[in-house]
Amino acid sequence: MARNWLGGCLVAVLLIGSSSSLAGPAGAQASDVRPLVFVHGGLGSGQQFEAQALRLASNGYPADHIEMFEHDSLAWPGTQDEVWGRLDQSIADLQQQTGDDQVILLGHSQGTGVVQGYLNSDPARAADVAQYVNLDGGAGGTVPAGVETLAIWGEGDPARAIPGATNIQFADQAHTEVVNSPETFEAIYEFFTGEAPEVSEVVRQAADEIEVSGRVQLFPENVGATNATLTIHAVDGETGHRLDDSAEASFELSGNGDWGPFEADGDTFYEFAVERDTGTHHVFMQRFVRSNRWVRVLTSEPDGLADSFWELGDNHQNVVILRNKEWWGDQGAAGDILEINGQNILNQATSPRSNRTIGIFVHDFEVDGQSDLSAPVSPFGIMFLTGVDLHLPAADPPDATLGVVATPRLGDGAEAVCIPNYSSTLHRSSIQLNSYHHLLGPDGNPAEGHANPACAPPATPLPPPAQPVAGPPRFTG
Repeated sequence: MARNWLGGCLVAVLLIGSSSSLAGPAGAQASDVRPLVFVHGGLGSGQQFEAQALRLASNGYPADHIEMFEHDSLAWPGTQDEVWGRLDQSIADLQQQTGDDQVILLGHSQGTGVVQGYLNSDPARAADVAQYVNLDGGAGGTVPAGVETLAIWGEGDPARAIPGATNIQFADQAHTEVVNSPETFEAIYEFFTGEAPEVSEVVRQAADEIEVSGRVQLFPENVGATNATLTIHAVDGETGHRLDDSAEASFELSGNGDWGPFEADGDTFYEFAVERDTGTHHVFMQRFVRSNRWVRVLTSEPDGLADSFWELGDNHQNVVILRNKEWWGDQGAAGDILEINGQNILNQATSPRSNRTIGIFVHDFEVDGQSDLSAPVSPFGIMFLTGVDLHLPAADPPDATLGVVATPRLGDGAEAVCIPNYSSTLHRSSIQLNSYHHLLGPDGNPAEGHANPACAPPATPLPPPAQPVAGPPRFTG
């Protein structure tokens, strides 16, 4: 049964306010809510729930009540018993930490199979779970009667449903988008508490009150990166180049790859560098807008899966651009624009809506010094991923700026991230863009954006590539 009385208590706390560092627009902190665990889907990670975690914290939900459970989705279901055993431990730890005898589980895509199988495997397991949220997963699955269930569906067959659950569809939202949209947030928050949220967007905190932490983990296994060092560097927002030779912070990585806490300045841009003897992976994000304990720095071993998608060289740059909201390149005015040094790389060939693209590997296919957007390249053919053949001139040390500007669909404003042009022989580069595009200030009114409005011009503009049209990929994985 839903704790409808809890929603009323929570809203009352929100209106009264407190001095909590997890303050929402009314300065609130919720203290009597159930802890929750999010389980990601195929090729996913806890990063796909980060936007909702920030929205929950913006409404006063205690950050230590929100956990991301991660597993190697490529090994499922062969690892079923091991995964369920670790989920047992995660739930037990939360129960001990919070003093609550029940938790909320959320699953996305393949993660719904993980959770539904878990709930049906043992009545004792189901008894520890008060509520379950199915996010665009398997239809027609069963959930034990004692577990109140909300099933949320994205685009696709409107007949999908879980018997006995409350079923909602957002037909204009894509498979990953529906996990972290504000509309989904409103639905799950009301399901948790019985009341509408005070705010449905992320609330910006004061720039000097932000503390972040998280995990460096390998894609797609979701195990912690080891035998590496994470250094955090303040960078120039218009160039991405480091402001100082010394790092703001440094963490030796071992075990599950945990790092932090780090006191971040909300007005500063940062580079997260995963350093190994074999080279460095440079990860760039948008500015931090509030305290965040769920930051995932996704990387790969030098000989891991990601490095099989491209070739290395001194004179070109390899970049991964990730956003946990699909890139639509074939929807005209209803689609997205993603420009690299002024060149839009999304089109009906490289990122059709049907591909559900969230990760884009930009590289010089076959290292020929040419660019060609007429067809996708490696790793197109692997779910949620695509490759774009764009020759990006590079140097070691870098001598110019790569300007990446994303214009999200439906009229949301442009968001820019600027990075140095690291060569790909000893360097990898990633840009992790937020899936949310709007912010509120502490007063509840719209706040300043969280991305740099413009990048410094590149040393040499990119030559125009061959333009597309739909056709077969030149690499099918």
